Amino acid sequence: MTHAETATPPDLAGTLSPRMQGIGTSQIGLVADRGRDDPEVVKLWIGEGDLPTPPFVVEAAHRAMLAGHTRYATSLGLPRLREALSAYHARHWGVDVPAERFAVTAGGMNAIMQAAQALLEPGDEIVIPSPAWPNLAEAVRITGGVPVTVPYRVQADGRFALPLADIEAALTPRTRAIVVNSPSNPTGWIMPLDEMKALRDLARARGLWIVADEVYAHFAYGNAIAPSFLQICTEDDRLIVTNTFSKNWAMTGWRAGWLIAPRGLAPTFAKLGQYNTTSIPTFIQHAAVTALEEGDGFIRQMVGRCAESREILVEGLSRLPGVTVSVPEGAFYLMARVAGPGTPRPEETSLAIAFRLLAEAKVGVAPGTAFGPEGEGFIRLCFAISPGLAREAVARLSAVLGR
Repeated sequence: MTHAETATPPDLAGTLSPRMQGIGTSQIGLVADRGRDDPEVVKLWIGEGDLPTPPFVVEAAHRAMLAGHTRYATSLGLPRLREALSAYHARHWGVDVPAERFAVTAGGMNAIMQAAQALLEPGDEIVIPSPAWPNLAEAVRITGGVPVTVPYRVQADGRFALPLADIEAALTPRTRAIVVNSPSNPTGWIMPLDEMKALRDLARARGLWIVADEVYAHFAYGNAIAPSFLQICTEDDRLIVTNTFSKNWAMTGWRAGWLIAPRGLAPTFAKLGQYNTTSIPTFIQHAAVTALEEGDGFIRQMVGRCAESREILVEGLSRLPGVTVSVPEGAFYLMARVAGPGTPRPEETSLAIAFRLLAEAKVGVAPGTAFGPEGEGFIRLCFAISPGLAREAVARLSAVLGR
């Protein structure tokens, strides 16, 4: 063994760019790393359902591979896939979005990253309601921007709200865009259509962009489907909509998503797609067409299943002393306040609670502070699971939190 093989490797982290040194560490990952290999843990920490990708999607990918669809594709995505995306939006939201406004991306995260790359210069600010999916702020930081958080307000009934005046108060001369994730991860909040119109008008008046993350639109409880900014904006508005195949069709590992840009920006996103990923695998794009054209029934199955598990978790956790449940209107996450004033352990942090529930209840949850300091005192649970597993999670959590 040589000296080079035994020597302590140099710490090169400090030699990276300051921007990269400032990237945050996922608190969800900190918790998951302690229990991801434990088969006894009920894993509710990550935004991923427990159903496999439906067979008709898997079979479509297999057929495409056998047919030789294993070569490069255009960076914007296969024309057939972009046409299928156009038809999908017409079918569900009644909007006419031409295929040339779509760009296929390597999942929803790459769609967010491309939006940030397209919009931001160093120092530009993006307003993000918080608690928020942490990847939103990190994508802004990676591209040199500055995330500016606006806390949701918690109403008397525990539900979240986002007054337009709070967004407006956060705007500065450096503001470039406003991010809206509706239905929201992690809060389950859905932006009402009249508030979407008011935000659109504010953005128009100030010359701002709206980045609409509409990944969970089908997961709306009590409504047929969550409203989309596409229903109230024109093709010339400063609007970028991001989405993914991950949630609706249980395709998290396939890394396929899309964005919708204003008219005339296809060349820009063709270049961004080329320089980010070149393209996503061609056979996956063929499978994505099948998901869009044949997958509405699977979406209904997923949403119905989530609705039942949501009720189990809401009802079960609401009974526990010192636990306040924010009933989610949409998405498949539940936030529960388990620490802070009026709770049995007011001094315990969200991260400490998540570690304790993992150790004592064998339930993996995400600490609220994974989604920003506004999440302190909360835990987040993913309920894209079977009703049976939801009941088991309630029983285990009640045994610990109910003490």
